[in-house]
Amino acid sequence: MITFTLNGQVLRFEGDPEMPLLWYLRDVQGLTGTKFGCGEALCGACTVHADGAPIRSCQTTLGDLSGVAVTTIEGLSPDGMHPVQVAWRELNVAQCGYCQAGQIMSAAALLKDTPHPSDAAIDDAMSGNICRCATYPRIRAAIKRAAGEVQRKTASGGSAQSSSGSAK
Repeated sequence: MITFTLNGQVLRFEGDPEMPLLWYLRDVQGLTGTKFGCGEALCGACTVHADGAPIRSCQTTLGDLSGVAVTTIEGLSPDGMHPVQVAWRELNVAQCGYCQAGQIMSAAALLKDTPHPSDAAIDDAMSGNICRCATYPRIRAAIKRAAGEVQRKTASGGSAQSSSGSAK
């Protein structure tokens, strides 16, 4: 049996430990925000957090998750108001939108670890996320806007990020 936390809820899984996390999220839990892209951990569409770090759920098995806290796009913020999500909406980052959950999860992890990233740091952190619509300039602008919001909330003593909510 594998015990891990998903969006703040402790779960026990007794199935095949080789099942990819992506399929468990989508097919078992019904969390369809995490997308299948390439299946090879190259495109970033399936990015989620494991103990706060971005991982590719298409290549992470449930057997890899014992004791790990997993956060999906649905769990990033209880109300969808994470600074990255807000910036994405304000700047109309998404075109087709398919890759955006993975992009947002990578950006949120970057800002958690690097609250004031340079352009080079943003490019490096986001290099594993492919956007076929090429909205990269808007992605970078949204990350910078979200970084400013993180800075304002941190300075005012407010929480800029929910570490494990249960809703979008």
